Amino acid sequence: MTILTLSEDVTVSVATGGRPIDGGAGDPVVLLLHGAGMDRTAWSLQTRWLAHHGCPTIAIDLPGHGASTEPERTSITGYAEWAANVITVLDRPVHLVGHSMGSFIALECSRLVELASLTLIGTAAAMPVHPALLDAAAANDPLAGQLMSGWAFAPATRTGPHPAPGTSMVGTTQAMIAQSRPGVLSNDLAMCAAYADAVETAATVTVPVSFLLGAADKMTPVRAAQPLVDSIAHAHVEIVPGVGHMVQVEAPAATRAAIARSVGVHV
Repeated sequence: MTILTLSEDVTVSVATGGRPIDGGAGDPVVLLLHGAGMDRTAWSLQTRWLAHHGCPTIAIDLPGHGASTEPERTSITGYAEWAANVITVLDRPVHLVGHSMGSFIALECSRLVELASLTLIGTAAAMPVHPALLDAAAANDPLAGQLMSGWAFAPATRTGPHPAPGTSMVGTTQAMIAQSRPGVLSNDLAMCAAYADAVETAATVTVPVSFLLGAADKMTPVRAAQPLVDSIAHAHVEIVPGVGHMVQVEAPAATRAAIARSVGVHV
């Protein structure tokens, strides 16, 4: 874990893949935004690889998540404003990557600050949340993490081997969600369900945009992303077969390659 200083009073916890975020204002960096109830470790299969293949990378804990010392925000826009401040402090071209809730934050962030590119993973024009999940999260019931981790993976990857030997895809995701602070998951899910500006915001994006979608995603089905795709001129869309909502975990190599392409690194 690395500490990134935003101001005298504000620092954030980030993962950089074991390499320093060196370089000057002209050198690009990849900024990874995680999904609801998660933290920077959701990108553990991307950060090190990217950092050692010419893509300086920052996987960040959003406020209220992981090791962050800041309180959670109450809206997608609030998180986008926070992320825009991070990008301003970095003072270099940023390729912004968001998964699920993070994709909404990344979209809104594109309104507020200049970006080099956007990569939206496991996204949709809207993200309604099942009432059972909302109720469990509001009660801080462990069932919420069980439901999310159960629905987030495709059948083939739910029982198949993890890219990291000896690790369970479902189990590690459930454990990550279980570690979130009381009320954070409930707040995140409510924000995702309430956010209704994705298509309108997508129509304003002028930087290159890539979509990485799981063909077997039950939480944000491919068809639900189509209105976003249609709103963006020249969007690049990649659909990964046999993969659910946790694309970066289920298909880490495809995710790394998609991010590298958006940055212009050929591997």
